[in-house]
Amino acid sequence: MDNLTFRNSILQVEGLKVTPQSSYPVFILLLLVYIFILVSNIGLIIMISTEKNLHHPMHLLLCNLPLNDIMGTTVVLPRVILPRLMRDVLRDTSERYITYMDCVTQAYFVHVFIVACHYVLIIMAFDRYVAICNPLRYTAIMTNKMVLKLSALAWGLAMFLVTILLSLTIRLSRCRYKIENPFCDNASLFKLSCEDVSVNNVFGIVYTVAVLCFSAVTIFLTYVKIATVCKSSKSKALNSKAIKTCSTHLAVYLIMFITGATMVFLHRFPEHSDSRKLTSIMFHIVPPGLNPLVYGLQTKEIRQKIAKLWRKNHVFSV
Repeated sequence: MDNLTFRNSILQVEGLKVTPQSSYPVFILLLLVYIFILVSNIGLIIMISTEKNLHHPMHLLLCNLPLNDIMGTTVVLPRVILPRLMRDVLRDTSERYITYMDCVTQAYFVHVFIVACHYVLIIMAFDRYVAICNPLRYTAIMTNKMVLKLSALAWGLAMFLVTILLSLTIRLSRCRYKIENPFCDNASLFKLSCEDVSVNNVFGIVYTVAVLCFSAVTIFLTYVKIATVCKSSKSKALNSKAIKTCSTHLAVYLIMFITGATMVFLHRFPEHSDSRKLTSIMFHIVPPGLNPLVYGLQTKEIRQKIAKLWRKNHVFSV
């Protein structure tokens, strides 16, 4: 089996450890969560793209989040994350296989999803900073062209960094074939090698800390500036607007930051493998599931549109 595995570049995915009795309930739960994530995020994109009164820089920037969330849960077939996880739940551990190239592709999109989350939220924090601290110049600075440039920068930088990260991994030879995770990521891939992986380990940690610290420091300084302006301002309307928009943004960022950081650093502690697996799955479920809810409920224009559609459908159903 091992020789055949190496020759055909087939890897075994450990996946979730579930009992036969709990496999179907877990499958149904994951399926419902997956459907909710897809429907809510795709619905948010359609709503923003079709409603002219939502064609503002803040809402256009917001489209990056559901796009990223959809990618984080569903990549290009057959490299999908949640659907593959659901399929593996119904299979025996010995039957959970993935090709090496599919695994690398899945790991690439997993890391792009993680890094892009940080950069998109940094850009959204910059948007809130300009809107609150420099409102008179907001329309001149945050044009549609600027939104496209900032979005392209976020995605381009994420793809560039992840390409370097995985390039250091795919150069390694492999002596193992078992992915000790529910899905493929960089750490799982370089653990397949019997070579010295200290470069990969150090670069992975430095890369992770750099991304986390850069986003945390940038967003922290942005909020300090916003808080300073709000404190010196006597406008209740400005303060109310700042609290609503910033609290939404901060909630989404904290959810993503905590789950992402926990998932990455638990890779360095093999004794907590079960906790790491659970955290990895939660990272691909909790932020994508909560983001449309948080922004849908907190953003006035989106909330009003949802209420309008609900009343319209309610009238037709009656």
